[in-house]
Amino acid sequence: MRATCPLDCPDACRLRLTFQEGCLAKVEGDPEHPITRGFACAKTYRYPERVRERLLYPMRRVGAKGEGRFVRVSWEEALDGIAERLRAILDRYGGEAVLPYHYAGTMGLVEGQHPLAFFRAIGASELLETICATAGGEAWAMTYGPRLAPDPEDIPENARYIVLWGINSLSTNSHLTPLLKEARKRGAKVVHLDPYENATSRFADWHLKLRPGTDAALAYAIAHVLFREDLVDWAYLERAAVGLEAYRAQAEAWPPERASALTGVPEEAILRLAREMGEARRVFLRVGYGMTRHPGGGNALRAVVLLPALLGAWRYPGCGAMLSTSGAFPLNKRFLGGRHLLEGPHPHQGYFRPNPKARAVNMNQLGTALLELDPPIRALFVFNSNPLVVAPDTGRVKRGLEREDLFTVVLEQVMTETARFADYLLPATFFYEHPDLYTSYGHYYLSWNEALVPPEGEARPNTWVFRELAQRLGLEEPTLYWTAEEVARSLLDSDHPYLRGITFEALREAGFLKLNLPTPFLPFAQGPVRFSPPPEVIPTLPEPGYPLILLTPPAHRFLNTTYGNVEALVEAEGGEPRLLIHPRDAEARGIQDGMLVLVRSGRGQVVRRVRVTEAPLPGVVVLEGTWWERWAPDGKGINHLTSERLTDLGGGSTFHANPVEVAPLLGDFPDASWA
Repeated sequence: MRATCPLDCPDACRLRLTFQEGCLAKVEGDPEHPITRGFACAKTYRYPERVRERLLYPMRRVGAKGEGRFVRVSWEEALDGIAERLRAILDRYGGEAVLPYHYAGTMGLVEGQHPLAFFRAIGASELLETICATAGGEAWAMTYGPRLAPDPEDIPENARYIVLWGINSLSTNSHLTPLLKEARKRGAKVVHLDPYENATSRFADWHLKLRPGTDAALAYAIAHVLFREDLVDWAYLERAAVGLEAYRAQAEAWPPERASALTGVPEEAILRLAREMGEARRVFLRVGYGMTRHPGGGNALRAVVLLPALLGAWRYPGCGAMLSTSGAFPLNKRFLGGRHLLEGPHPHQGYFRPNPKARAVNMNQLGTALLELDPPIRALFVFNSNPLVVAPDTGRVKRGLEREDLFTVVLEQVMTETARFADYLLPATFFYEHPDLYTSYGHYYLSWNEALVPPEGEARPNTWVFRELAQRLGLEEPTLYWTAEEVARSLLDSDHPYLRGITFEALREAGFLKLNLPTPFLPFAQGPVRFSPPPEVIPTLPEPGYPLILLTPPAHRFLNTTYGNVEALVEAEGGEPRLLIHPRDAEARGIQDGMLVLVRSGRGQVVRRVRVTEAPLPGVVVLEGTWWERWAPDGKGINHLTSERLTDLGGGSTFHANPVEVAPLLGDFPDASWA
């Protein structure tokens, strides 16, 4: 049996699944998928182990919030109880007192996005989905427009210089790797730019370390050399560039020696990189969202992705820049998740009237929303996310979830930290137990999953839960009651040429189909490329008392918190979260390898074991992975240290811009004090 992986990864792999007595027993990559090519990532192979600890029945809280004490109840009792409490809140406080918190626990459009129709029908507060991609997305839109990229299948034959900037692609875009290897066999060079050494650095031919948050300065220095040595493609720029002169003036202010002082990249390395890119021309630049998770992250990404345009790389298939391919899926999303309910006034639909001017809540500021919004949030529905671990400033999020007057419903597959705070905990299905439609942000294949086996226990899809609640509240909005097939047919109802011939029947029969892209696919060969306004250089800087910058990039075997309960993956990652610190910084603080240390920011402190290594730059400490709290020495997640500060563009997260200090523990753990 075959299905598409539902998780938040650009690869959107097609998988072969083996079941024994209705339970998932084995996961493999589908050899027939041109991107998956028969292998799955290290984490996905372990998916069956994640399933073993699944939730099977609806439950109601009987202990204090956070204790995780529940009693099993029937679906009727759970749904009736939720509807009664929700109706009382809506009658007294209105729809804005309700907040859905959700994200990319599944990338399926039906189970990931369509539940929002329920919340829009009752006029709930809107959640701004900003935790990952909005800073980069807005930066890309300002520069190029739609989120298009070279077809990755064109890379091996055409790209001759590959730059992986701010992305550990071997861990987070692993199916790009075979394409890079093929390109390398044809003579391409692979360069990695990242503040610390990781798997991708070791794979690359050359790794350059730069200080966190200084990407824009380095990009300007490269542009400075390209202009100075006449390595730009003037014919392309005359046709495609908008606002080039203001940008060029800004680049002239960043000679390599100035950029080197800020970025930590040697001047000679900047010169070499610029000249090699300029001589190659056929450059493929893969950027990640890591560089965007800084106060100046949106501007940084703009500065970096403009470099291929200077070289005219967009004129060649497989060349240019890639952030995301998601803009190539021209689906008709008007009715997805009840978006049409936000377009303007609507006639009364049953019990409640939709609110087209709903209150908006940035998901990076959940703690503040739960503690300080006026009027307050009275009901919180969590699905496809684990905010107690993934949201910034965990301490504030936890205090919000502890509110006795906050009614919390969690739809979840396993017992996460957030699930322990639920008033009602509802068991959700896995991706092979419900149908769904999938796009990708790393390639150009559209996919459909059938329900392969019946749900185990009493697990139910998200959309089923909200249909049942809608019925109990008397909601009449038709799209609330659409089946997965009806949602998919609506999405495919588009006359865009990329979707020509892709009917629901054809997609269901094939399982996956490639979009009908032009041949050759050259998305920005004619521009326009907007160089103006010139990107700003907004470096990430330490703060008084906090001289180190903490990065929290993905771990190789985790995907956000999805695999946090799989002990084999936890052991493979070292058994506990470890803080990487440079020998120079360790020596200055009396820290030795393997020590337990306190890590403190302006929001809180955590205890971690250290690994002394030259992987990070001096002044930078790194903790890979969003670990479940139970694996940490002090039972606290790393986001106790992170802030709700937003990015310059898109209101995104600043997870990689954490000024901290690190010191050895004094006294016996766990009652140790700050040194």
